[in-house]
Amino acid sequence: MRALFESACAPTQPDLHSKKSAYISANAIPLHSHQNCIEQDPYVSRKASRKTAGKTPDIRTVAALAKVSIATVSRTINGSPLVSERLSKRVWQAIRQLNYFPNTHARTLVSGRSRLFGIIVENITNPFFPELIQSFEEIAVAHGYEILVSSSNSDPIILTQCVRRMLERKVEGVAVMTFGEEEPVLDQLVHRNVPIVLAEFKLNDPKASTILLDYSTGIHEAVNHLVTLGHSKIAFLAGPHKLHSAITRENDFRTAMKAARLPIQKEWIIECDHTLKGGVAGFGNFRSLAKRPSAVICSNDMTAIGVLRAAYLEGLRVPQDLSVIGLDDIDFAEFTLPALTTICLSRAELARAAFEALRQQAENPNDPNRKREFLVSTRLVVRGSTAAPSASKR
Repeated sequence: MRALFESACAPTQPDLHSKKSAYISANAIPLHSHQNCIEQDPYVSRKASRKTAGKTPDIRTVAALAKVSIATVSRTINGSPLVSERLSKRVWQAIRQLNYFPNTHARTLVSGRSRLFGIIVENITNPFFPELIQSFEEIAVAHGYEILVSSSNSDPIILTQCVRRMLERKVEGVAVMTFGEEEPVLDQLVHRNVPIVLAEFKLNDPKASTILLDYSTGIHEAVNHLVTLGHSKIAFLAGPHKLHSAITRENDFRTAMKAARLPIQKEWIIECDHTLKGGVAGFGNFRSLAKRPSAVICSNDMTAIGVLRAAYLEGLRVPQDLSVIGLDDIDFAEFTLPALTTICLSRAELARAAFEALRQQAENPNDPNRKREFLVSTRLVVRGSTAAPSASKR
């Protein structure tokens, strides 16, 4: 077929092989123009219109255009207070006009600062953490910093390797967002005088900051929401007890149940692993029980989504037969069927607190008024996975 298209597109020439030419003429698909041939033949190479690239601008080019010295350009790029606002604007205007990209490695050598922050998360496959990283990067870039990302995958050996890479890259600070797995590597960071910020973990070191997470507010709202709907049989699928965040959430659930004067059924509090499969497995523990809960609060959204699937496979209707509440409010939560009622832990607020803690350490390490503790609260977001229990479930 390609030969047929090539024949139809070729200019008229003397026929040297009349029989072959007659065959082609009889079987060729008529095309109206050479342009049509190009559009329909995927093998025809196309020429891209492209301007010839000029000489790559360097710091001298910028200085010449801005009519300042090379040293002034360098100081401007490095944020030196010695450069006046008038000259700084002129330099940045020249940089934009020339589309000049400063050499970050050279800038590090001159300033002695990498302007690089590290962030280590527990498990990058959990949607909560990519959303957290995205928020952290947006804030960092807006303030002239870059980020280095690592995931521990809940493995202490990998976590140690993550920290080593951070140190080799000379990061100015590390946000350790592993929620309970960070203890084995804290000494590596502290002994090398690297500022760190931890989630829910206090460290008695001047270069360590802490983000306190108020799960209690959101969990109390969740329990009260279910009680208002008429539920009294409420279960809790906890996270792995190796994470202090999971233990905190479970304790806050117990406290909320006591505040609501509801009994806590020991067999209704089940340890899971914060994954979809963990939610399915956790829900499976209810099958053998003579008495089942009418509502389940989960330690994170991934567990809750696993419960939604397990309930569906068992023929239960959510929320008519079972109410389900998650924790995190990941983006997927509003797209489940039904949409998941969940406790929102804002990734944007968490990222902002983590960045601010590191920024203060990097830029004002000796400031006696530097903030070392940050608070991020939670709130309930009501969607479609909760409703009043049926009469038989009360």
